[in-house]
Amino acid sequence: MSVAILIMIVSTVILLFCLQAVCQKRLQRQFTTEFHKAIVSNNRLEFPLIRKGVEEFGSSGEYLHLSMTLRSDFLAVTYLLKNASNIDQRFNPIDELLILHFRILFASLVTRHWLRLPENSTVLKLTNILQYFANVVGERINSARFMNLTAFNYLSETELLASSLGTRPLEKTRSLRSASPGAV
Repeated sequence: MSVAILIMIVSTVILLFCLQAVCQKRLQRQFTTEFHKAIVSNNRLEFPLIRKGVEEFGSSGEYLHLSMTLRSDFLAVTYLLKNASNIDQRFNPIDELLILHFRILFASLVTRHWLRLPENSTVLKLTNILQYFANVVGERINSARFMNLTAFNYLSETELLASSLGTRPLEKTRSLRSASPGAV
């Protein structure tokens, strides 16, 4: 009986080690452009701020805010990954492995918080996965073309225009609608 339990534990550890090795290899992929910046700014994702806080100050901030932000950014990015420029509207096997890896790391973050262990390395790994997903989404959107302008370039130009006007594109549209007579 104890030998069977020992075999199960060792097998689980080996499986988790292999999962981490495959995911780390995939996360080392270099993108030609930093697609994640447009995705982050247009979807108001906050994981780069968390990463910056950990790298510069050595602190991940308040745990409740951190966990809620990481979880909501994860949900937003995985939704985009599944639906943005994806004909099948499903994840490929590598994405599913990275999603599983994110969930295991998130559970590790919760456990580390309960045990009062350092959380910074886990937070950096989680933000790295989110950045990878945002880059993949940006790359997919970049491959979709509208006339002679890629969707990524359109998003970037819209963001630049909005920053020069001092407002976000959606807020500008809303203000124009409310200012026009007979607007609904």
